[in-house]
Amino acid sequence: MKPLVQVQDVGMKFDTKNGSFVALRDINLDISEGEVITLIGHSGCGKSTLLNLIAGLTLPSSGGLICNGREIAGPGPERGVVFQNHSLLPWLSCFDNVYLGVERVFGAKEGRAKLKERTEAALAMVHMDHAMNKFPHEISGGMKQRVGIARAFAIEPKILLMDEPFGALDALTRASLQDELIGVMDKTGATVVMVTHDVDEAVLLSDRVVMMTNGPAATIGEILQVKLAKPRNRLALAHDPQFAEYRAAILEFLYKKQLKHAA
Repeated sequence: MKPLVQVQDVGMKFDTKNGSFVALRDINLDISEGEVITLIGHSGCGKSTLLNLIAGLTLPSSGGLICNGREIAGPGPERGVVFQNHSLLPWLSCFDNVYLGVERVFGAKEGRAKLKERTEAALAMVHMDHAMNKFPHEISGGMKQRVGIARAFAIEPKILLMDEPFGALDALTRASLQDELIGVMDKTGATVVMVTHDVDEAVLLSDRVVMMTNGPAATIGEILQVKLAKPRNRLALAHDPQFAEYRAAILEFLYKKQLKHAA
């Protein structure tokens, strides 16, 4: 079956006052429908740059990207994005923040009742239906991220792109939202690409972990296939020797191969 997303010989460079800066080189990656991919690596390795290229927020300097059989030439509703900052509009309620995206994507072909139903279903999926009339300043950081995830899922994207969505949260809230995301992914069969710095998060959520070499001119160093049964339970995995092996493999790449290479 043809991959949902194809990244083909992609390179990315930026013009700076000190000359050209090469952020990425020779990136080749196929992402299948329903697959969960995490991008991990040290700061400056181009993880977010690659995510932004798939989102269509920036265009590559060389190579090309294809999503669902079409070249990625800009943002599109088939690619939902969740940022580290929830990016909710503060003057809108939780309901209206989600409804805004739903209306933009489906408003031309669906009536208000159906749009309202889509919005409420998305909020219920992340257990935020009880707070749909609250404003962002009235809810916690973790709840804001839930609304951001609901907003992304509500437009039914082919692929969900997440840039460290839990990075700014405390450990307990982050764990709770990771478990929430596992449940949502199981329900929807979503295709997900997520940037993370958290090794445990990468193993817990992923089908494959894409490990990036150090920048500048970063590329894909290794890809780890995670063959843990789904759905995954973090408490059970804490004592799973296979989980420990996957975790050790990522740590070895990041802190032995990459730091040794940098030295």
